[in-house]
Amino acid sequence: MHAYRTHSCGALTANDAGQDVRLSGWVHNKRDHGGVLFVDLRDHYGVTQIVADSDSPALPVLEKLRLESVVTIDGTVKARAEAAVNPNLPTGAIEVFARDVTVQSRADDLPLIVNSAEDYPEETRLKYRFVDLRRERLHRNIMLRSGVIASLRRRMIGQGFTEFQTPILGASSPEGARDYLVPSRLHPGRFYALPQAPQMFKQLLMVAGFDRYFQIAPCFRDEDLRADRSPEFYQLDFEMSFVTQEDVFTTIEPVLAGVFEEFSGGKSVTPAGSFPRIPYREAMLKYGTDKPDLRNPLIISDVSQHFTRSGFGLFEKIVGSGGVVRAIPAPATHEKSRKFFDDMNEWARREGFAGLGYVTRKGGEFGGPIAKNHGTEGMETLYAELGLGDNDGLFFAAGKEKDAAKLAGAARTRVGEELGLIPDDRFEFCWIVDFPMFEYDEDAKKVDFSHNPFSMPQGEMEALESKDPLDVLAWQYDIVCNGYELSSGAIRNHKPEIMYKAFEIAGYSRADVDANFSGMIEAFKLGAPPHGGSAPGIDRIVMLLADEPNIREVIAFPLNQRAQDLMMGAPSEVPARALRDVHIRLAQPAESGS
Repeated sequence: MHAYRTHSCGALTANDAGQDVRLSGWVHNKRDHGGVLFVDLRDHYGVTQIVADSDSPALPVLEKLRLESVVTIDGTVKARAEAAVNPNLPTGAIEVFARDVTVQSRADDLPLIVNSAEDYPEETRLKYRFVDLRRERLHRNIMLRSGVIASLRRRMIGQGFTEFQTPILGASSPEGARDYLVPSRLHPGRFYALPQAPQMFKQLLMVAGFDRYFQIAPCFRDEDLRADRSPEFYQLDFEMSFVTQEDVFTTIEPVLAGVFEEFSGGKSVTPAGSFPRIPYREAMLKYGTDKPDLRNPLIISDVSQHFTRSGFGLFEKIVGSGGVVRAIPAPATHEKSRKFFDDMNEWARREGFAGLGYVTRKGGEFGGPIAKNHGTEGMETLYAELGLGDNDGLFFAAGKEKDAAKLAGAARTRVGEELGLIPDDRFEFCWIVDFPMFEYDEDAKKVDFSHNPFSMPQGEMEALESKDPLDVLAWQYDIVCNGYELSSGAIRNHKPEIMYKAFEIAGYSRADVDANFSGMIEAFKLGAPPHGGSAPGIDRIVMLLADEPNIREVIAFPLNQRAQDLMMGAPSEVPARALRDVHIRLAQPAESGS
């Protein structure tokens, strides 16, 4: 017999009754029924009920053990009485009568209870993550993550992609988020950077002629954290040669839709081949964001023209000074009290906005200061244009276009949530396309790249030379699902002269481009194919599939919100000798108030 087990704790069924078996695992739970002890023994595969009575030498040993101790049980499989069968457990038709027990490891008092769904502070959970991972929910999430990655890899290979690995130690880039830097021992005063993404390397693989690349790529960004962001994350990084934007969409939609269908648990998924394509400017108008949740049926409208002349002076003043008024419907709110609308206004103020205007309507009667000042006729015209009914309310976001869009988008989401309009039984995908190549930076008072500087401008050199930079669109796209951006991608700018021109518009000289992106620009001068790709975030994919609100719930060993590993004590101080080896002298920041 094997030293530790003949079966896993999830394997035994009624067909095994009468067998002598050996099981090993953690003591998950104990129930003392007066001389008969029931123990739930757990391993990676499942749970088996162990029974020890007064005739068993295992009883006194098991009685004294704390939960989460690790034991090996020798015993005999017996079928449970019909009334005692647990249909919710794969091993629920049997139990194992213990003849002997070997204690492999005794557990001390636990920092958190494994067999309970009780919530614990994140600090405790992350410090004792190896215990937290034993809990059913976390264990299931990490196994889901493994399954998703295996499925992605299988589907990418099925689409003709080849898996490559790109360097972890690379050069720092002036673009993007803040790098994690690694000092060089052999080259004093110089640093490597951990990759924010394998962007340049994957493009160089296309220049090298490999055609279809993918990688489950680790990426690192030293940026402020939030629920859907981690400083260390993984993405399905891919790139393709001789492709248009449409080719990229056609290729990756079956991969994403297929993975979501495989692991959605019965939720509906937007079919491959039918992901909606929404231009960026349309998305910002209708949804107030370039990450729209299409499950929400509410559509934002620009109603500025209705307030160019209005008895409501505030909106008339905003529109007259170049601002906009956006309207967010609140359907069937006739039974809502005035407090619902006032609470929405207070919410907007807490979010840092001046406020959220509103109109109520019940049985055709308008209510609220805006309706009173704008007039019944004006409100009826507005409602008719928006297709609203006699019992629908309306919220307003007014101000500069960018600010009004942001408030309207946030209000659309909140109204949808408050009114229960967002179903949780589906995954709605879309592409956001036609991003502007440039934007005006109000702080720097100059034109700058709005997104990815390495995207091919639509219209190429002709567009850069003949159009207002703010009107130039890029072959750039995002994949969005249920309000989360899963990835950004683009058809790349592979022509050196177009790249020089694009950077010139953003205020960079030819020398700047040569200095900062020498590897890529030199490669493009030696024969580069048209190419494009994207990089869906694996952590966010798993977060959506697991229905978790926080990305740390689907990462085995995440950092906390301050980018600390509470379990291993990272980041940590290092000995002075180690600093000398890499030619570093510390300059600690001055204490506040000193």
